[in-house]
Order: sequence, then C-alpha cells, then structure tokens
Amino acid sequence: MTLKEVSHMMYLLKLGDQKVSTDFEQKVGFSLTRFEMLQVIKELQPCLQTRLQEKLHIDNAAVTRHLKILEDKGFVDRQRNPQNGREIFVTLTTEAQENLSTCEKKHPDLRQSCFPFFSEAEFEQLAQLLTKLNEHL
Repeated sequence: MTLKEVSHMMYLLKLGDQKVSTDFEQKVGFSLTRFEMLQVIKELQPCLQTRLQEKLHIDNAAVTRHLKILEDKGFVDRQRNPQNGREIFVTLTTEAQENLSTCEKKHPDLRQSCFPFFSEAEFEQLAQLLTKLNEHL
C-alpha cells in the first residue's frame, strides 16, 4: 500500500469518527465521550477519577473538563478521598441514572439506526478491527 493510500484510509477513519460522534450526540443527547464516561462510572462507582482516565484512554485535563460539564448538569458528584485528600471519587447522581435508563429504553437498537448499511456480521467485524487497531496504537 502506498503512502497516499494509507493516508487516504486514515483520513476516512477521521471523517468517520467525526460523523459517528455527531450522529450519536444528535440521537442520544450526550457526547460519545461523556456517555462512555457515565457508563464507566455506573459500572465502577464510586470510581476514582484516575481510573476514568485509564479506562477511557484520555488525559487528566480532558477527564476533569468532561466531569466539570457533567457535574454542572447534575449528572455526577465528585468527592475527595477523606483519607488522603488527593484522590477524587466520582459517582452518578439519581438524575444521571434516570437519564441513562431513559436513553437505553429510547434507543434499544442504536446500531440499526446509526449503521443500517452494515449487517450484524459486518458490524461485529468492524468492532473487532477497531478493537485491534486501538490495542496496537
């Protein structure tokens, strides 16, 4: 594969990322990153802020920025660890839990509405390829 071909493929990935992120936010009402963040918090709560950073593979400043937005919207609570004062525990508010539940009921098959042009097998293959890509970069 030539440099031009690889560059074009990478550019297509970038365009796909932008389109998928925009489509997800329009349909669900959350940015993709914040939705993933809420899912991680829901799974691990109380969740250390540093654990969010590790799970989502984003830097501390980005985690802090997203949490501030979620906190301002009333979706998360942050509390310093009383034992050391450095660690920050994050939990979902009742409002966030209700909002996530509503989202899940409203979008039972988001894959089909976002990617109707992929068969189930193609979507699974895409998921595997994207996982492999992210594991090796």
